[in-house]
Amino acid sequence: MGILNVLVLLLFILLHYSSGESLNKERELIKLKDDVAWVVQLSDLHFSVHHPQRALSFSQIVGPTLSMINPSLVFITGDLTDGKSKDLLTMKQDEEEWLEYQKVLEDIIKWSGLKKNVFYDLRGNHDTFGVPAIGGSFDFYSKYSINGQLKRSGLVNSVTIQTGERSIQFVGFDSVTSLGLRGPTNLFGHPSDQLLDEISSELSVLDSRPAKPVMKIAYGHFPLSFSAASHSGRTLKDTFLTHNLSAYLCGHLHTRFGKNLKRHHESNQKRLLQLNGHGSLPNNSRTCSDETTEFKEFWEWEMGDWRKSRAMRILAIDRGWMSFVDVDFKLGAKNAIILPTFPLDSRFTLERSFHKCKMDSFYLDSIRALVFSSSPVVSVVARIYDSRPGNLITVLETPMTKSVANLYTCPWNFKAFEDPSPNRFLLQIEAVDIKGISTLTELRPFSVDGFRARLPWNWKEFIVMGCQWEGLYYPILWSFYLITLPILVFPKAIFVFFKKQYTYKNLVGNKRLVTCVAWILSELYNIPLVWFSIIVYLFYLILCPWLSGQVFTEGGERGYMTYRGWVLRSSEREKLDFHGFPDIMVVVVPHLYFVLLPTIVVIGALVAERAIFQDHHRALSAKKEDDYLVKSNVSASTSGRNKTLVLLHRRWIRKMLLLMSSAICWKHFLNCRALIKAYAMNPLIHFPIYSMSIPLLLAYTIYKTSRAE
Repeated sequence: MGILNVLVLLLFILLHYSSGESLNKERELIKLKDDVAWVVQLSDLHFSVHHPQRALSFSQIVGPTLSMINPSLVFITGDLTDGKSKDLLTMKQDEEEWLEYQKVLEDIIKWSGLKKNVFYDLRGNHDTFGVPAIGGSFDFYSKYSINGQLKRSGLVNSVTIQTGERSIQFVGFDSVTSLGLRGPTNLFGHPSDQLLDEISSELSVLDSRPAKPVMKIAYGHFPLSFSAASHSGRTLKDTFLTHNLSAYLCGHLHTRFGKNLKRHHESNQKRLLQLNGHGSLPNNSRTCSDETTEFKEFWEWEMGDWRKSRAMRILAIDRGWMSFVDVDFKLGAKNAIILPTFPLDSRFTLERSFHKCKMDSFYLDSIRALVFSSSPVVSVVARIYDSRPGNLITVLETPMTKSVANLYTCPWNFKAFEDPSPNRFLLQIEAVDIKGISTLTELRPFSVDGFRARLPWNWKEFIVMGCQWEGLYYPILWSFYLITLPILVFPKAIFVFFKKQYTYKNLVGNKRLVTCVAWILSELYNIPLVWFSIIVYLFYLILCPWLSGQVFTEGGERGYMTYRGWVLRSSEREKLDFHGFPDIMVVVVPHLYFVLLPTIVVIGALVAERAIFQDHHRALSAKKEDDYLVKSNVSASTSGRNKTLVLLHRRWIRKMLLLMSSAICWKHFLNCRALIKAYAMNPLIHFPIYSMSIPLLLAYTIYKTSRAE
C-alpha cells in the first residue's frame, strides 16, 4: 500500500505540474510595480519577396524604437507575409517570405533587448492563402512565427499585466478560416462557435477575483465589419459586450481607407450600418440608480499597416485610463514619441470610465504623459488651449516632472476645465531633449466630464468600418434580382396576354418613365435570343457553379464556386459544405453590379437607338420629315433640330454605346484575368459561361442592331 500511495502522489504531482505549465503557457502573467503599463501593436507587415524594403525598413526602425519604448508586450496582428505574386493576382504561400520574417523578428528581438515571450503574432488572411490545413506542409505560420516557435498552438492566447492596483488582460485570437482558400475569396474572419466559447472562457477567467479591477482588451486581425457570424449566429461583438471588453485592437484594412478607422460599439446597436465612428453620444445625465443596468460598450481600433504606411501603435493604461497614439514612420525613425495618458482624448472615451458614482477625484488630479526619447529629456511642458473664441488661446502652460519610468505629470485644477463641449479645450505636450530637439503632440480635445466628441467618417471609412458586410451580402445580391428579373419578365407576360405593343411614337406622344421602359423592353423582345439569353444567364448564376479553380497553394483538389461559397469536389457528405462565405462577394457583387447590370442597360440602349434610327430612316425615305415632326408633336428650334438629325443620321449615340460596350468588356476581361491567375484556370474549360456570356451577348446585340431594317 505504501508503494501505491507513493505512485499516486507522484502521479498527482506530475499532473499538477503539467497543468500548471500549460496554464502558464496559455495565460502568462507580467507583474509591474507601478499602475501604468504600455504595449505596442504592429499589423499588416506584408513581407514580400517582391518588396524587400518592407522588411528592411522594419529591421532598421522597429528594433531601435522598441528599445526606446521598452513595452511590456508587442502584438503583431496578422498579415505577417504578403503571399502574392508580383502582379498581385496569384495568392499563395511563399516559404522565402516566412524565412525572411523569422530572421527579421530574431534581429528585432536582439536589437530591442526584449524577451522573445513578450511578442505575440497572429495569422491574417494573407498568412493562410492556399493553406489546406493547420499543421500541414504549407502552414508556414506554425513553423516560423513567434507563436509557433513558442508552442502557442491554441487559437486563443491570453496574457495579463498585473499592477499594484489592477489587472489588464489581453486576449488574442486567430479567426482565420479553417480552410485557407486562395485570395481574393479569403477576406473575412470566420470565428467558430468553439472559438467564441474559448474567447468567452478566457475573458471570464478574472471575473471571480473581485479584489482588483480588471480591464479587458482583445486583439485580432479582422475588424468586426469583416468578421462573419458563427454557425449558430453568434458574433464577436456580442461576446465582447457580454464580458465588458474595453477595446478591440485589429488590423486588416490599411491606412489607404482612412486614418479614422475606429468605431464605438454599444449594447443597444443591432444595425447593419453605422454612419459614424462615435455611435450614440454618452448620456452623462445618468444617476446612481442607473448603475444596476450597466451600459455595455467597447472601442474597436483598427491601426493601419506597416506595408505602406509604416504605422506603429502604442497603447497605454495609466491608473485605468486607456489611451493610444499611432506613429507614422514613413520618414524614418523618431527621436521621441509622446503619449498623453490623461486627460483622455474625448474622441475615444468610454462612458463607464466617467460614471459619476464611481469617479474618484484622485484620478483627475494631474495631467499625465508618457515620453519616450532616444536622448535624455531636459524639459516637458503641458499646454491647454481654449478654442471657444474662434482661435486658440493658451489658458494653461505648466512644466511636467518625471514621476516613474517614462511618466511625466503635473498638477492642475480640473474643475476649471469642466464644460459641456467635448471639443472646447485642447491638450498639447512638448518635450525637448538634451540636443535641443523639440517634439510636439497633436492637439487633442478632452473633456473632464466624459463627454465624447464626434468622430465622423469619410465615405471610404464608412464603407469598410460602418457596414456589416456579411449581413449586407444577401440583401445586395437579391436586390439585384428583385430589380432586374421583374423588369425583364413581367412586361413580357403583360404584352403577350394583352397583345400590346409599344413603339417610338408611343413614347413621343407620352413621355413618361413607364412608357419609356415599356418601349425599350418591347424593342428588346423583338430580339428574342438576346432577351432569353439574359434570363437564362441570370438563373445560371443562381443555380449553377460560376467557376472551377485550384483553391490551395499547390496541387490538391479543385473546387467550384457558387454565389454561396466554394464547394470542394472531395466532399462526400450528403449536405454540401460551403467555404468562403461571405468572402465570395468580392467576385459576385462586382460582376453583378459593374458588369452584368451595365451590360443589360447598354443592350437596352442599343435596341432603343436602333428603333429611333429606324423611325428616322423611314421618315427620310418617305421624304416626309417635316410632317413626321409635326405629327409627333416635336417642337424645337431649327438649330436644335439639325443637331438631333445629325446625331440620328450619323448614329453618334450608337458609337458612344459601342465605346461603353468596349469598356464593359475590358472590365470583364480584367476580372477574368484576375480569376485565371488566382485559381489557375483556363477560361474555356473551367468557367466558359461566366467568361464568354457577356462578350457574346454584347457582340450579338451590336450585330443585330447594326442595320436599320
